[in-house]
Amino acid sequence: MRPASLRRRAGAMFYDGLLLLALLILVTAPFVPVTPESEIPNGPLEAVQTGLLHQVLVGAAIFIYFVGYWSWRGRTLGMQSWGLQLETPGKTVPSVGACTLRFFAALVSWAPAGLGFLWQLWDRDTLAWHDRLSGTRLVHYPKPPK
Repeated sequence: MRPASLRRRAGAMFYDGLLLLALLILVTAPFVPVTPESEIPNGPLEAVQTGLLHQVLVGAAIFIYFVGYWSWRGRTLGMQSWGLQLETPGKTVPSVGACTLRFFAALVSWAPAGLGFLWQLWDRDTLAWHDRLSGTRLVHYPKPPK
């Protein structure tokens, strides 16, 4: 076990991004009109309501994907592919509350051009902002030799 490198984190994020893209296509499909006249909103208020519902569902899908996997198995599918595991200092799977805090703290880490993720390059424990704020850490468990 060793701390996750920035390269491994980026690889897992890319992989998870592809999976999220597929999920968000499924979430968006009901909002795409099948025929030109069938689902066109009747006025600006209905257009805003439809857009707001779509945004809420997209946000919920992303939240459920990350918080669900982190609190269930301690890893998303992308993290699993890169040999990464999210855990508490006691080496257990984080609680839903810690995962929720980590999710929103990760948004803050992205906000200043990803500085919260790059922070791990200077952190003494190689933790990103959202790791520190949520009391979690991302570690790499190499595959055992065959």
